[in-house]
Amino acid sequence: MESLAADLRTMVRTPLHPDHIEAMRRLGTEEVIAAGAFLYHAGDVQDRLCHVLDGELEAVDARTGARYGGATLGPGQFFGDISFLSGSALQFGARAVSPTRLLCVPRAAMLALMARMPEMSDIIITVLAARRRRLLESGEASLTLIGAEADRTIREIASFAGRNRIPYRSLTLDEHEAEVVAGQCALGGVRPAVIFGKGEVIADPTPRKLAARLGLDLTFDAEEVHDVLIVGGGPAGVAAAVYAGSEGLAALVLEDLAIGGQAGTSSRIENYMGFPTGISGADLCWRGEVQAMKFGTRFAVPRRASGLALRDDGTFCVTLDDGSETSARALVVATGVQYRRLPLDRLEDFESAGIYYAATDVEARWCRDAEVAVIGGGNSAGQAAMFLARTARHVHVLVRGPSLAASMSRYLSDRIEAHPRITVHYGTRMTALHGDGTLEAVTIRTDGAQPAERRLETPAVFVMVGAAPNTSWLSGHVALDDKGFVLTGPAAGARSAYATSQPGIYAVGDVRAGSVKRVASAVGEGSVVISEVWGHLNPPE
Repeated sequence: MESLAADLRTMVRTPLHPDHIEAMRRLGTEEVIAAGAFLYHAGDVQDRLCHVLDGELEAVDARTGARYGGATLGPGQFFGDISFLSGSALQFGARAVSPTRLLCVPRAAMLALMARMPEMSDIIITVLAARRRRLLESGEASLTLIGAEADRTIREIASFAGRNRIPYRSLTLDEHEAEVVAGQCALGGVRPAVIFGKGEVIADPTPRKLAARLGLDLTFDAEEVHDVLIVGGGPAGVAAAVYAGSEGLAALVLEDLAIGGQAGTSSRIENYMGFPTGISGADLCWRGEVQAMKFGTRFAVPRRASGLALRDDGTFCVTLDDGSETSARALVVATGVQYRRLPLDRLEDFESAGIYYAATDVEARWCRDAEVAVIGGGNSAGQAAMFLARTARHVHVLVRGPSLAASMSRYLSDRIEAHPRITVHYGTRMTALHGDGTLEAVTIRTDGAQPAERRLETPAVFVMVGAAPNTSWLSGHVALDDKGFVLTGPAAGARSAYATSQPGIYAVGDVRAGSVKRVASAVGEGSVVISEVWGHLNPPE
C-alpha cells in the first residue's frame, strides 16, 4: 500500500542544483553559528530555510537534548521538516556540531521561489515529507502522551494527533518510562498528561490547546480578506485548496477535526485511480495538503465554523466556535457529512472510551485481540472491518438491511464475506451499552421472523452509519433540501454546477445535494469548482 511519503532511509539524496543555490542567494543572507549553538529549538516556528554551506548541523531530540537520528546535515543539505510549509512548530531542534555557515532565505520568499522553480520545490518537499514520515515511524517524537489507556481526554488527543500526522509517543501509566517522565516534569506522581519536549506540561489538555501549542490552528487578522475561504478539509476541500493555490488565489482552509475529514478514517482505499496497491484516506489527503501548502494555501485545524454573515461590501464573514471571525470574497462549502449519533442511553459516556467514529491505528490499539463491532454497511464500514480484522480476534459487522450490495463496493463486500474473522449480521442493530467508565459489552438485536437478542462482550464499537450534513452554520444564507444538504446548480436557481442560491458561495463533495458519495467524485468537484470561483472573483468586463 502507498505511504504518505518517501522512506528517508532508502531514498537517494538529490542535492539542490547550483542554479537553485544562486536563486536563493539573491533572496537570502549568510549566517554563521558557533559550535554548540542552536539554530532552532523544538517548538520554534521555522521562519527561514537554512542551507548548509560549510560546517555541520544536527537535529536535536527535544526530550533528551541529544542528537536525533544517526546522521548530521553537511554542505549541500538543508534543515527543516514539513512544518516549514505550514508555518507550524518544529518537532525537533537544530544545533551546530562545528562552526557552520548557512545560506538562509525567509520563509515567505522561499515559498514564492519554490512556486517559480518546480524542480527545486520537488527536491525540498520530498525531503521534508520524508523527514516527517521518519518522525512518525521512529517513536522518538517531541510530544509525549501518558495514560491514554485510562483517560478519555488523552485518547481524544491521541486520535487528533494521529489523524493530523503529528508525531507522538504514548506511554501507559504502569510503564517505568512514564514514571521517569512524570518525575522530570514534577507531575506529582504518574497521571494522564500531555507533555511537549522534556518538561512542558500542557495544562487541562484538549486537541485545541495542543494545536495552539504547535501552531496548527492559526490566528486571524480581522482586517484580512481572503480570495476564497474553504470550509472543510476532506477530499473535496483539499482538492479545492490545491487548485486555488495553483491559480494564485489567497486561500484558507478551515477544518474542525483533521485534514481528511470522514475519508481520513478510511484505512485503505483501493479503487482510487493511480494507487493500484491502495492508500489510506489520511495519507491521500495529507499528500494533497502538502501539495496545497506548496502553492501557498493555508490550513487551520481545529477550527469549526459556527455562523455566516454577508457584509455590505459583498464579502462573507465566517464566525468560528471561539468567537473569532475571518472573511473572504468567495466561499466553498466542503463540510461533508458526519456519522449519525445513535439514539442510545449513555452513548456520550462511552464516546472515546469504547464508542468510536474512526478506525485508525490509534483506535485499533485499544481492541487488539478482542471482539469488536462495526455498525454500518457502506464502504467506510467495510474498510474499517478489514483493517480491524488484522489485529482483533473477531469483527462483527452489524447491518440494518438484508445485504451489502446497495451501499458497498463489490470488491469490498466480497472480501468481507470471505474473511474468516469477520461475521456480517444482517437485520441487526445495537440496542444497549454496558460498562463502568469504559465500554465492556453491548446488546445487539436481530429482527426477523424470530427476533433474538444477545450480549456481545467487546471493548470497542465503531459507528459508521448515516450521513448528516454539516450545514447549520450557514445560517439560512443558502437553500438546502429537506435533509439539510446544500442545493446547487438549477435546483438552487444557479447556472453553474456548484453554485448555490447565494452568489459567491459554492458547495462541493458530500455536503452537496445529489453528489456521489465517493472520494474520487469529491476530489473532482473540489478541483472543478475553483474555475467557478475564479469567474466570480474576476468577472468579464
